[in-house]
Amino acid sequence: MLGRRHPGIEVRILSAFSGHLRQWLDDGEVDMSLLYNMNSTPSIAVTPLLREALWAIAPPGAELGREALTWDRVCENPLVLPVTGHGLRTLVDEALGTAPTIACQTNSMPVQKKLVAAGTAWSVLPAAGVAEDVAAGRLRGGPIADPAISRTIVLALPRAGRIPPAAEVAATEIVRVTHGLVEDGTWPTASVA
Repeated sequence: MLGRRHPGIEVRILSAFSGHLRQWLDDGEVDMSLLYNMNSTPSIAVTPLLREALWAIAPPGAELGREALTWDRVCENPLVLPVTGHGLRTLVDEALGTAPTIACQTNSMPVQKKLVAAGTAWSVLPAAGVAEDVAAGRLRGGPIADPAISRTIVLALPRAGRIPPAAEVAATEIVRVTHGLVEDGTWPTASVA
C-alpha cells in the first residue's frame, strides 16, 4: 500500500527482538521501529499507537467457558512462554507475582502456537497473533482476568539527526493504518492508545 501511494519509497521490513530493534534504531541502521511497552528515552521518541490485550491460549480440545479466564485456571496447566527477560514473559511474571510451571521456553510465537496446538502446554500471547487460529479451531483462547494484562505498541523514531522524508511518510502511514485496523475491528482486543 505504501508503495502505491508513494512511489519511489523503498520499504524494508525487519523482524527481531525488541532489544535488537532498539539497538538498530540507536545505531541508525533502521529509520523507525514498532516496539512495545517502551517509553521515550534520550535517544528515542515514541508515539503510542495501540493497547492490546494478551490472551491465554489452550489446545483445541480444552474446555473453556465464555467468560475471561482467571490466572488460577491458566496456571493449572504447564505453560510455554518466552525466556526470562523477554517483554512478554516480564508481563506474565509481573501479573502472577510468582513463577508459573514452565513446560518449555521459546522466543518464537510460531513454536509456542505449535506446542499449544499439540497439547503440550498453554501459553499467553497477543490476541492479534492467535485470533485466526482460535477462529479456525486450531487453538482455544480468550482474555485473562484478575489481572488482565495488555501491552502498548509504540512507533519509535530516533531523536538524533534528521528523519528522512520517506521515513516521515512511512510513519504517518503506519499510524493511519494501525488506527484503521483498530477502528474496524481487524486488530482484535486493541484500542487506540
